[in-house]
Amino acid sequence: MKLKLIITSLLLAFTLQVSADAQRHLVLLKGSAKNFDSSVNALGATVVFRHDKTGFAVVEGLNEEGAATLAGMKSVDSVAPNFSFELPNTVQGDIELNPGDQIMSPEDPTTAFFYPRQWNLRAVEADNAWAAGRTGSSDVTVAILDTGIAYTHADLAGLVDLERSASFLPLDDFYAGLFFPDLHPITDLHYHGTHVAATVASNAFAAAGVTSNLTLMGVKVCSVVGGCPGDAIFAGIIHAVDNGADVINMSLGGSFSKREYPGAAGFFNKLYNYASAQGVTIVVSAGNSGLDLDHDGDGYKTYCTTPATICVSATGPTAADSSVGPFYEVDALAPYSNFGRSAINVAAPGGSAQPVRAACSNTSLIISICQTGTYVVGLNGTSMAAPHVSALAGLMVEDHGRNPGRIKTAIQNSADDLGQPGVDPAYGKGRINVMNAVD
Repeated sequence: MKLKLIITSLLLAFTLQVSADAQRHLVLLKGSAKNFDSSVNALGATVVFRHDKTGFAVVEGLNEEGAATLAGMKSVDSVAPNFSFELPNTVQGDIELNPGDQIMSPEDPTTAFFYPRQWNLRAVEADNAWAAGRTGSSDVTVAILDTGIAYTHADLAGLVDLERSASFLPLDDFYAGLFFPDLHPITDLHYHGTHVAATVASNAFAAAGVTSNLTLMGVKVCSVVGGCPGDAIFAGIIHAVDNGADVINMSLGGSFSKREYPGAAGFFNKLYNYASAQGVTIVVSAGNSGLDLDHDGDGYKTYCTTPATICVSATGPTAADSSVGPFYEVDALAPYSNFGRSAINVAAPGGSAQPVRAACSNTSLIISICQTGTYVVGLNGTSMAAPHVSALAGLMVEDHGRNPGRIKTAIQNSADDLGQPGVDPAYGKGRINVMNAVD
């Protein structure tokens, strides 16, 4: 009966989400636009979100004629219909239960139960950084724009600042309240966001993260059914910036057609530049379509085109058997990863013949077995690569302050050059090396 309720609820969530997304428009304003709200009301619509510093607003209830009228107003720069991206497909490897006999050791993450199988952390020399005392500072905050964070999982308990966390998906909030009424709305009903968050920072009980002491901020912009509406993404970026995030991780994307989403690129650039001007570093995933982004003529590289981000491709072991050498010594561009000299800044482990292992959400309705214990899930994707870089960016905030340009340069200059000298289409400046960066 419970499984039937979950399936029915997810189908309803998907239907209602698509319907809600279609009823909204995104707006960029000129100046203060003092009479904007009343003008929208006169068109029979409502302003549901507005941010004067960026001039970004979300309007609900406009018909096609009303949208055209609004776009023609002097106070309006552009109007675009809302859109929704699907989370990049991740390849699920294994789901494993921690026996529960380990002791949390954030200061020595090598004691995590699954650490011996976390090839990815040795690939970026995170272990050597820990030995040098670099496990992150709680004074630095990384915002996870994703499906939420299962903050009661043993690997994440105490690391998530719930006061600054927020959900921008009212329908997901309803389902979180239905199934987990005692938890914050940002609890992860999917599994994607929890895996990403625990890769950035973990208590190192079941699996280690790149750091163990950074503060996490959960910003839910993607739903239990994997949809990520544009209005939620943009509102989430603004929330993270205005609430003191030092780094934003966006494991959300690849590219989209400019013809299919006209005007959307302008919204992305506007908000990325706002974040950068406020000292916030944005790290994004390159996408899992195996595309050459240099030759995707109509494509806007959703999170990679603007210079105000760090775009990450994924590497993974080319052999499943470590007898041919340590996994991190047979690391190469993952076959699913997007690439392109014009888009990729650096690479990081995303998994291939071996997955990246991190916490599985104990409030997941998708992998429901994870509700029954302290589970770890192995996933492959550029979504798994980006949080390695976000964690390193958090360490770089300690060294360079809130300076996105210097942080990006430090990460690139300390990377291990895996491909062509200079900027390589697969790896950018190379696969990140945490120890080199902090040394």
